[in-house]
Amino acid sequence: MADKIAGKGLNVGSLVAPVWGGTVGDSAMGTDEQQQKFLLAIEKACRIAQQLNQHGVRKYGLIRVDSAEFGVAKWRENPKANTARIVDTFKKAAQIAADHGERLAAEGEICWAGMHSWKAMLDTLEGVGMPKHFGFQADLAHTYLYLMGYNEPEAALLKEGYTAEQFWPAYREMVSKLRPWTYDFHVAQNDGTVHGTGSHEKTGRHCQADDVNGKLDIAACAKVWLEGAAGRGMQHICWDGCMFPNATLENPKTWNTILSAMVKVKKAL
Repeated sequence: MADKIAGKGLNVGSLVAPVWGGTVGDSAMGTDEQQQKFLLAIEKACRIAQQLNQHGVRKYGLIRVDSAEFGVAKWRENPKANTARIVDTFKKAAQIAADHGERLAAEGEICWAGMHSWKAMLDTLEGVGMPKHFGFQADLAHTYLYLMGYNEPEAALLKEGYTAEQFWPAYREMVSKLRPWTYDFHVAQNDGTVHGTGSHEKTGRHCQADDVNGKLDIAACAKVWLEGAAGRGMQHICWDGCMFPNATLENPKTWNTILSAMVKVKKAL
């Protein structure tokens, strides 16, 4: 795999740990047995990262995680205890990453317990308290739903029908809380809906970069997140748009549009 990637003149950056039940891992909020599965997923991801590093195709990036506890209903039964359990799992995972010379980052999707709002995510990050080895992966599409407080209305910074004058102060407030923890970044677009695809339901729709219903000025929003990025060790950005049919992904126009959006982000910095 590494040879094929290198043969295209490409590098590997950030990886995704298989933390979900049904893959290697299981809920970070679960039993001791489930926690051990989660940690095994981190160990496997770190070993693969080491192999890619030794090959030379990977020179930077981190390993992406989430709590692997889908939905917030169970979390709400005992928020304090459940967040503490997630924090405990993440701390152990971060230590594994540290032992391998890696960093972990939790991708802020509203569908994952303990990460379902900007406030819950910040509580979890601060609870882990290992900024050198555990941080945040900001996705433009997912974090838009943080603003709206979809899974935690009391944390909403905007209401439907907001104006541009209301948007930017709210956006900067949210980003200012999470940016110090942000070590990886997904350029993306969102139309304001939460219907995902498959197991990504209720998480924030990834739209194509030129979607007429897109809510975000991609370059302007990215600029806010990426302020001081180099100082946090960021050497690359990603496009995240996993919720498209194969026919869309196989169309060169899709990728030309994405690359155009990413070039605009680069020029905006």
